[in-house]
Amino acid sequence: MMLSSSSISSTICCRRITKATINTPKVLNTIKPLSFPKISRGGLVKDLNLRNDYTIPTISPTSTPENHMKSHDPMVISKLYAIMEAVADRAEMHKNIGEQRDNWNHLLLNSINLITLTASTMCGFAATNPSFKLSSSILYVAATVFLGVMNTIQPSQLAEEQRNATRLFKQLHSQIETLVSIGNPTINDVKEAMEKVLGIDKAYPLPLLGVMLEKFPKKVQPAVWWPEKIRAKKGKLGQSDGIPNGWNRELEDEMREIVRVLKRKDKEDYMKLGEKALKFNKFLAISGPILTGIGAFGAFFADNPWGVTIGVLCGVLSSILSTIEHGGQVGMVFEMYRSNAGFFKLMEEEIESSLSESMVDRRENGELMEMKVALKLGRSISEVKDLGCGKNGVECHEFASKLF
Repeated sequence: MMLSSSSISSTICCRRITKATINTPKVLNTIKPLSFPKISRGGLVKDLNLRNDYTIPTISPTSTPENHMKSHDPMVISKLYAIMEAVADRAEMHKNIGEQRDNWNHLLLNSINLITLTASTMCGFAATNPSFKLSSSILYVAATVFLGVMNTIQPSQLAEEQRNATRLFKQLHSQIETLVSIGNPTINDVKEAMEKVLGIDKAYPLPLLGVMLEKFPKKVQPAVWWPEKIRAKKGKLGQSDGIPNGWNRELEDEMREIVRVLKRKDKEDYMKLGEKALKFNKFLAISGPILTGIGAFGAFFADNPWGVTIGVLCGVLSSILSTIEHGGQVGMVFEMYRSNAGFFKLMEEEIESSLSESMVDRRENGELMEMKVALKLGRSISEVKDLGCGKNGVECHEFASKLF
């Protein structure tokens, strides 16, 4: 009985297996090859957004609501990538030339000091041996020429200019890269990027002849490397109970107070320091060649004790002043003050340009701008809010920036 039950069950299983085996080809024959839809760039994200009834906002300070509805223009992207390549190349050029001009400063300073001290030593020996008189005079004349050229071009200041240009081009490269990655670039962004590149080229030129920046200007002005901004006419800024796009009345007053402090404290202070550095550098640049010239005159009359004294003393003093000027890189200090004043001037213009825009939706987001201002000043957002201590007639003695 058990045998017959097991045989029956096995027979049933075999039939099922056989039936399944026989029907398998029929099932396979009815299956058609699967076809998948082509997914374009960003199509999957859009499809998921539509299914979930949600759209991912794009962070772009220069974008408008109309731009969010537009797709990327391949020609705009291509032009921005071409600008990025040019910007990266310029940054490398300025870096290499900056290093070269820094080497100029050290090599010329060491060479001129060596020539001057040698001339001074030979002038001292000329009192006992007249044959040193002519050699000392020639060395003094050579030192005067070299020192005059070095004081005119200011290699330490040139090196600082190239360092600033390198930093600004790297910053511009990062801005364009961010715009391409998460923004909605338009042809206006391409034009703005081109203007920024040309602005930096004009502010920090590479050649020396013809376009070199004036090293001893009559009046100190902040460095300007950004294109002129088109400011909108001031109009109504919104209702009293609040303004959209991350702005409100309190934030506007806070930004205006920051501009006031920047103008009255930070920029003005660096302009004064720049003027002092410029005057000191002028004194050193004029005194050095005059002393070596007097030393050459004294060496020519080295047969007289007064001539020897003048020749030796002027050579030593000239070496000391040259070391202070170029070893201390006074020209670089002046350029640093000038560029810092330009940094604060740029912040003022950016804030004022945003506040003067009558249509608030076209401004940069207020919260984002507040965060950027705080980072540039080296402060936290709460410290930026507390910076408006000049309100209600209370005088503020604090500088806006904590970085410089």
